[in-house]
Amino acid sequence: MLVSRKVAGTLFLGGGIAFTLGSLLYPSMLGVQKVSSAPDRVIARPATGPLTEADRDFVVEVRAAGLWEYPVGQMAVQKGTTKAVKTAGEHLIAGHGSLDAACRGVAGELGITLPNQPSPQQQGFVAQLNADTGKQFDADMATILRATQGQILSTIASVRTTTKNSLIRALADKTNDTLMDHITIVEKTGLVDFDKALSQSANPPGLPAQDTTPPPPVAGQPQVVLPPAANSKVSPGSVGGE
Repeated sequence: MLVSRKVAGTLFLGGGIAFTLGSLLYPSMLGVQKVSSAPDRVIARPATGPLTEADRDFVVEVRAAGLWEYPVGQMAVQKGTTKAVKTAGEHLIAGHGSLDAACRGVAGELGITLPNQPSPQQQGFVAQLNADTGKQFDADMATILRATQGQILSTIASVRTTTKNSLIRALADKTNDTLMDHITIVEKTGLVDFDKALSQSANPPGLPAQDTTPPPPVAGQPQVVLPPAANSKVSPGSVGGE
């Protein structure tokens, strides 16, 4: 039996979805603190195993991460001032292009509705980095990415060890491989302010839920696709490789 739900929980890289079966709503609240009252609640029982609220939120969190980190990767390739920053951008593009395809595939099989835009908070990261130039862009990109990437690691570990759904397990494995590659390559820029990144990761700001919730997709709107980079030499999932 599907249970109607209006509140979902995530971490700093917030995200929210609505299950397309029955009358479940796109969550009205999502945020940097866990607000779900029952993350272990089973909301569907597909052939691949029970699907919980936490599983569902994880799929959308992966999607939301790609929707803002992919364009940041494009910025890094275009205006990064060092080879290391440009290489980090290439990894973001290749990694999220591949991961988003897997995420959309899992969402389609499980009937999960995905957002087409990141949260307002994540859009703010993109706007800040778009306005940055030169060395300031390089430094801000490395630190912001490292802070957000550090947080989602705990989410992956939690979902991977608790989910009973085989598709979610496979997505968690792929997300972990992609994330470790991105963390490694961002750190190789030598520009991460670790004090700031770790502080933001451990103590995310208590933003209003509307700032950390990706808007629901517009009815009839085509699903946004993050294409793999043409002629990319980066192999998604090969940690730290160039």
